[in-house]
Amino acid sequence: MNSELSVTTQRARKYTQKVFLGAQLFFAAVICAQPASLPEAPQVQAENHVVSLTLHAVNKNNQDAFAFNDVTVAPEIHVSPGDVLKITYINDLPAKSSETCAVNPCMNMTNLHFHGLTVSPNAPQDDVLGMLAMPGEVLHYTVKIPRDHPPGLFWYHTHPHGESNRQVLDGMSGAIVIEGMERYVPAVGRLRERVIVVRGRSIEHDPNASQLRRDVDIPSKGCGGEAEAVEEIFTVNGAVRPQIAIAPKERQFWRIVNASPDRYLDLQLDGQPFEIVALDGMPLAYHEPKSPTRTTDHLLVAPAGRLEAIVTGPPPGSHPVLRALCVDTGPDGDPNPGMVLADIVQPSSDRSSSNSQPKPEHAIDHRRPVFKPVNVDSIKKLAPDFIVTFTEDKNGFYINGLKFAPDATPMTSARVGTYQHWRIVNETAELHPFHIHQVHFLAYAENGVPLARPAWLDTVNVPYRGSVDVILDFTDPVIKGMSVFHCHLLNHEDKGMMAKILFK
Repeated sequence: MNSELSVTTQRARKYTQKVFLGAQLFFAAVICAQPASLPEAPQVQAENHVVSLTLHAVNKNNQDAFAFNDVTVAPEIHVSPGDVLKITYINDLPAKSSETCAVNPCMNMTNLHFHGLTVSPNAPQDDVLGMLAMPGEVLHYTVKIPRDHPPGLFWYHTHPHGESNRQVLDGMSGAIVIEGMERYVPAVGRLRERVIVVRGRSIEHDPNASQLRRDVDIPSKGCGGEAEAVEEIFTVNGAVRPQIAIAPKERQFWRIVNASPDRYLDLQLDGQPFEIVALDGMPLAYHEPKSPTRTTDHLLVAPAGRLEAIVTGPPPGSHPVLRALCVDTGPDGDPNPGMVLADIVQPSSDRSSSNSQPKPEHAIDHRRPVFKPVNVDSIKKLAPDFIVTFTEDKNGFYINGLKFAPDATPMTSARVGTYQHWRIVNETAELHPFHIHQVHFLAYAENGVPLARPAWLDTVNVPYRGSVDVILDFTDPVIKGMSVFHCHLLNHEDKGMMAKILFK
């Protein structure tokens, strides 16, 4: 174990100068007086098709965090199809937690989930059931990215059942970019790329809560009639309301992840549409080669969802913002008010407005794009293979009447090489986002009505007292093993709204 850690550390040191400088710039932007420029996380790239890094779980200022190269910032991981991701994850959390968990007492156990990646659920890959580190323990991940894996934006976050909400709310999350999107939409290869991680930040006990609400322009009245006070705001790459520079008519490629554990993002860029390239890490062209992009004025991104889109700089003299619109989460839902995420500004005269940022040669996959058109119309006509029913009461949250238990048998199974029709039924009075590990699915109907724009996703919003129909793709042989599906309001997952599935 020590020798493996030593090798990983040596490899990581090759990036230390670049990464440490990136981290310094990141924190300088976050802590300086607002408005600040959009911080950029340090990047970790592959060397000889292997990405190696060491992460520590630490507690700083009574909050849990990832530490990377001695600074508490989650690195941005860049891999290509066919690469191997090796992470040494060290739990340096204290033996006794000072925080509150969904199910107390907090044990300060931790692990990693590679959200959206079509990789094995078995150790030492995306195993959230058996790989758990208590304080002082170390986990060694070796995640093999298939050579035919679609490019896109994914993310990593902790996933210890019972403590995931607290850790992700504290900020234990980061972006993963699988390179190669330019193979599906060549234009993005010539554009400035921005990776934008939107996190939730609790202000429930913050003495500056009133000022923070004003800083992000939260209105006094919500859209859902919720009685509770607003307890969270959004941060963007760790900053409150930073500035994003883009010149008039300049096109940029924005990759946005909703890394909040329990809040919805209805994204809107004032006066400018999003030209969508991918959703939840899946290029639109992957399943529909003739429709590589589509345009929308705003998009609801569920917790854990991702939007990758081309945006165009607004005209000179305008003062637009990137905002989250108010979301009605239902009579029993939490407040999800509208607020400003970032101000859009023109580049200053001393900064280059060039949008050309060529990627390193080793990060570009020059193979021809792989397409996978799928005709699932016949499956849609059949009765569901499985029905997932979300319920809740004062004692917890349930799937098909059961709370998750670590020693439970799988609730259902799927034969690798097949597609299945599932219906997700929400019998509660609040929204729930459904997520399944390892696979994507086609969301094609809501409340029994076909959607105008079906989409391939890994997380889908399920309306309260309603349903969503999906076709799940279980055809990739690498997913064989025990996995899970759950509500991605992580507080709900922690309190029981998760179940096992066996891919066989």
